[in-house]
Amino acid sequence: MSDLITGDDGTVGSDVVAGDGFIALEGVEKVFEVRRKTGFLRRERREVRAVDALSFTVGRGEMVGYIGPNGAGKSTTIKMLTGILTPSAGRLRVAGIDPARERSRLAHRIGVVFGQRTTLWWDLPLIDSYRLAHRMYRIPDARYRENLDRLVELLDLGALLDVPVRQLSLGQRMRGDIAAALLHDPDVLYLDEPTIGLDVVSKARVREFLREVNAERGTTVLLTTHDLQDIEQLCSRVMVIDHGRLVYDGPLAGLHEAGESERTLVVDLERELPPVQVPSARVVRVEGPRQWLAFPAGQSAAPVVAHLAARYPLVDLSVREPDIEAVIARMYAEKAVS
Repeated sequence: MSDLITGDDGTVGSDVVAGDGFIALEGVEKVFEVRRKTGFLRRERREVRAVDALSFTVGRGEMVGYIGPNGAGKSTTIKMLTGILTPSAGRLRVAGIDPARERSRLAHRIGVVFGQRTTLWWDLPLIDSYRLAHRMYRIPDARYRENLDRLVELLDLGALLDVPVRQLSLGQRMRGDIAAALLHDPDVLYLDEPTIGLDVVSKARVREFLREVNAERGTTVLLTTHDLQDIEQLCSRVMVIDHGRLVYDGPLAGLHEAGESERTLVVDLERELPPVQVPSARVVRVEGPRQWLAFPAGQSAAPVVAHLAARYPLVDLSVREPDIEAVIARMYAEKAVS
């Protein structure tokens, strides 16, 4: 797919100029060489293009969702933005800095949280990781104490500071990682699956904290996630990458429209009944007293729930968000047909 799907505001990723954004990529590519065994003494060598002619800008203070299927190139992009990987082609700048050439200088301007990994010291108490960051980033003592006190309060870490990191739950460790990434007042925060594996309460706490950081400090946030609720609650703009190329850049509502995505309302009734009748929703599955209803993702669930509650004997219900892979697949299908 070579054509870029535009957002409602007409934004297109391929038309940006590298100097226009706080984060700016222009024609960035990343190619890996892969070797595999094809015989007893034979190896086949081929190139894998993880990122392909990628261009976009992110303004200072923006909070942007950066999403796509597994293997789409999201993590590779983040690694190039942090200087871990060097682009094979193209131009990339973060706060005017070339990450690959000035990685140490850039480290003082960015914070990174990888949901599947930790930057904390595994066998040491949580507070020791923060003390190490204090020295590594040369944070002034007064600023360090001020930041630490505020982060501990907002993320509810007070009772965890003397606990070894290996004894923390996933949710506790994630909050600890987010605090560590923000101690040195970074201008940019990269979040890779920051709510993965968290319970509902922990997710809500992390999301609220990120909103506050963005609003109060003007921190630029690039968020990669498979949880569309993270995007809905935090980001006004979303970019979709697939096969290394930007296929959408605009508001989340426009993405749902482009992919004709649907949310699912799972309803448990008191007893088995024929498929329920609800305006603007349709029953897609029935199993005994449980029914699944699909409705447009851009539509609120409230009218559907209100209609059901007024006319049917409800026991329980839940809303399931559309799967991002399915949304992108529909986008491709629509593009192919047109």
